[in-house]
Amino acid sequence: MQISFSPPFIDEAVIAEVMDTLQSGWITTGPKVRMLESLMCGLTRLPQCLAVNSWTSGARLVLKWWGIGPGDEVIVPAYTYAATALVVLHAGAIPVMVDVNEDFVIDPAQCRKAITPRTKAIIPVDFAGWPVDYKEIRKILTEPSILSLFEPSNEKQALLRRPLLVADAAHSLGAMYDNGPAGLQADITIYSLHAVKNITTAEGGVIGLHLPDPFVNEEVYAWMKINSLNGQTKDAFTKAQGGNWRYDIVSDGLKINMPDICAAIGVAQLREYSGKLLPERKRVVRRYCRALEQLPWAQLPPLESGGAESSYHIFPLTIRGITESQRDEMIEKMYSLGVSVNVHFIPLPMLTLFRDKGYSIGAFPCAKEKFSKEMSLPVYPQLTDEQVDYVIFALILAYESAMGKSANG
Repeated sequence: MQISFSPPFIDEAVIAEVMDTLQSGWITTGPKVRMLESLMCGLTRLPQCLAVNSWTSGARLVLKWWGIGPGDEVIVPAYTYAATALVVLHAGAIPVMVDVNEDFVIDPAQCRKAITPRTKAIIPVDFAGWPVDYKEIRKILTEPSILSLFEPSNEKQALLRRPLLVADAAHSLGAMYDNGPAGLQADITIYSLHAVKNITTAEGGVIGLHLPDPFVNEEVYAWMKINSLNGQTKDAFTKAQGGNWRYDIVSDGLKINMPDICAAIGVAQLREYSGKLLPERKRVVRRYCRALEQLPWAQLPPLESGGAESSYHIFPLTIRGITESQRDEMIEKMYSLGVSVNVHFIPLPMLTLFRDKGYSIGAFPCAKEKFSKEMSLPVYPQLTDEQVDYVIFALILAYESAMGKSANG
């Protein structure tokens, strides 16, 4: 049996939506993008959503809007994909890394310690679909001692009077927090619609706006829309309507818009997400849990607790009592048995770019420990119960092979 890690969900509805776009005569940014943005607002309950061509470009645009620049600091977890910190470097600012907790998400206490007068934003990362402790982070950001530290460098920052809270929700579309969509917890939430995500547009991302008063989210959306199109006042679809050819360039924007041909995939999937795709992911994860909770060496990820619920993006299994090399042996064994698995993630300080900049994994003991024992099992709607059972079978064989003894004693 061959089991891939994360193939995209492509059914007849997706194919029909893409064909509709191809036959419409309009394939770049236009009505399908607007439809996707509307569906995203409905799912997340956010007042405004802007579609872009990746999570990374969306984050770059957010930091540009906020005025992040040289000398500024942005707090990020050490345990995340590189893009979370790369966008900070692209802005000319300094990524300040902090450790994570046992549940893989950023440690709020470490965030508090890392805040300085130069801190302009915090980018916590929802991991594997599990949301961070937003209540605690928001509480920290409004503490008088933290507010007194903040030194705004422009009018927007002076209005907020604290660091901007930007949620990296690349993994967590559909996650819940405090009994509501997790995206409602941050000032700005950025989702990924990459090919391996719960909802995909092949490549893509969405910026969700939930800024407090006195910010007007509609106005921020309008600014970001223009600045996702080279600072141009009209997109190509608008210009193509009769008599609308004249445009202006009003800022040094980026070119990061999502085309309709990509949005069409996401539109079809979003229509099926709450009623079919997300419940099917949950089915797969629950089947893993029922089998693996019997094994003393298998530490299961958090899924539901206190009004929070995962989006079931991946299944990050922590394997107790093994070394990093034994974990790697398990991965090789599973591949030999036809099962594709992954590791999320290599901590940032272990990557050459960041190591060369002076970051050391020794400063982040929890991230180092979690990485050495983590293995991500495949989760997607198309997985049958039989295939899930085979993954579990392969996992147990791989553990026994790596440990050189029976996993059951």
